[in-house]
Amino acid sequence: MPQEQGTRARQREKTRQALLHEGRKLFAEVGYGAVSLAEIVTAAGVTKGALYHHFDSKTALFRAVLRNVQEEVGARVADAAGTRDDPWDQLVTGCQEFITATTAPDIQRIMLVDGPAVLGWTEWRAMDEASSARHLTEALAGLVADGVIAAQPVAPLAHLLSGAMNEAALWLAASTDPADLTDTRAALGRLLDTLRVG
Repeated sequence: MPQEQGTRARQREKTRQALLHEGRKLFAEVGYGAVSLAEIVTAAGVTKGALYHHFDSKTALFRAVLRNVQEEVGARVADAAGTRDDPWDQLVTGCQEFITATTAPDIQRIMLVDGPAVLGWTEWRAMDEASSARHLTEALAGLVADGVIAAQPVAPLAHLLSGAMNEAALWLAASTDPADLTDTRAALGRLLDTLRVG
């Protein structure tokens, strides 16, 4: 019996992952509004009943896809920052990686375009806070404590920087000029430099 339960659990997880994979692919290609549940289940090779076993609606599936995308971006930022030893360099490298990561068309569409539109600004912001914004706040708090950034309340600074980077990423999503990414990274570097003491 335990072996049978283990097999069922693996099959359920396989089905869930297939729905997430195909949902992400379709949401990225044509956008949330243009995707039907029928298309998702057909692409995943499962039934609507199987979808509803895991997600009670298309919005619930999208929310899970968005969470995965945010975690992926967060991991990229953390990996990039982790290549540096100095906390200031970690902050700058992580922020630059966020801007670069969000230029990927699938990430732009799911995280920056459809995310706020589908879930609403409040829920989208809460999800953003739980992922990347939390890490940014922690990094800034450490730099303030170490005197690298002038003593100040960290929460408003984190929100200002997060908002600036999200806005830049949204602008880049609509840009057709490849030079805009380079210019945005340079502008972000100059902006961050103004925070550093001395």
